Amino acid sequence: MKRMSTLGLTVALMLWGAATQAVELMHWERLPLAVPLVINQERVIFVDEAVRVGVPSTLTGKLRVQSAGGTLYLRASEAIAPTRLQLQSVATGEIILLDIAATPGDQPLEPVLILKNAQVQATEAESSTAPVQERTPIPLALTRYAAQSLYAPLHTVESLPGVRRVPLKLRTELPNLLPTENVSGTPIAAWRLGEYWVTAVKLRNRGPVTVQLDPRQLQAKLFAATFQHDFLGPIGSPEDTTVVYLVTHGAGLERAVLPPPIARGADDES
Repeated sequence: MKRMSTLGLTVALMLWGAATQAVELMHWERLPLAVPLVINQERVIFVDEAVRVGVPSTLTGKLRVQSAGGTLYLRASEAIAPTRLQLQSVATGEIILLDIAATPGDQPLEPVLILKNAQVQATEAESSTAPVQERTPIPLALTRYAAQSLYAPLHTVESLPGVRRVPLKLRTELPNLLPTENVSGTPIAAWRLGEYWVTAVKLRNRGPVTVQLDPRQLQAKLFAATFQHDFLGPIGSPEDTTVVYLVTHGAGLERAVLPPPIARGADDES
C-alpha cells in the first residue's frame, strides 16, 4: 500500500446518518499544503484549534476569510494566482502554511481536515484531559486516532484520553460489506472510546478495473464510515488496496455487518 504515505488523503465521510460528503485529509509535515478554491464557492478548512490567519495584502477584496472555533471558511470572489496563507496556532504559536489558488468552476470542493503531528508540551497536559466531545466529535476523533495509529510514526500519534484498542471479534473476510463490487474486506484492528467503536477494514480490489468507493454501498449498520482513499486501482497496481474506518455505536462491527449468506445444500431442497 505505497500510497498510504501521501500527504493529502481523500476520504468519503458519512457521519450521524447524514448525507454523504467528501472530506480531504491533509497531514501537516512542515510542507505547504495545496488548497485549491473555486471562485464564489466557500471551502471549509478544519484545523481543530484556534488559529490566526495571515493574509497577504494582495488578496484584499479577493478573498474572504472567516475563522471560528478552529474552522476556517475561505471564499474567493475572483481568480487568485497561487498565494501562501499562514495559519498560526493561538495556543502554541505553531505555523501551518497553505498554498491557495482560485479558479472558475461549477462544483464546490470538499472540506479539508488538517491533521498535525502530536506535540508533547507540559502546557497541554491539562487540556488533554478535557472530555473529547468538547473539542472534536467522538466519531471524527476516533477515526483520526485509528488512521494515525496505523500509518503515522508512533511518536506523532495524537493522544486521545479514554481510547483503548480492543480485540477483533471479526477476523475473516466480510463478503457482504461491498456486495456490488469485486472487493475483499478484512478487519485488521479496532479501538473503542466510550460507546463508540472504530474498526479498520482493509479493502482490496480483486478485479482489473478501477473501483470508485462510495459509503452508500456499504452494507452495514454504521454510525460513520471513512475511506482512506476514494478509489481502488486495478488488482496488482500500487493503488489496489486501502482502508475503510467503520464507526459503530453501542457495539462493535460484529453487530453491524450482515451475516454471510447461508449456502443451501441438497438437504434443504423440498
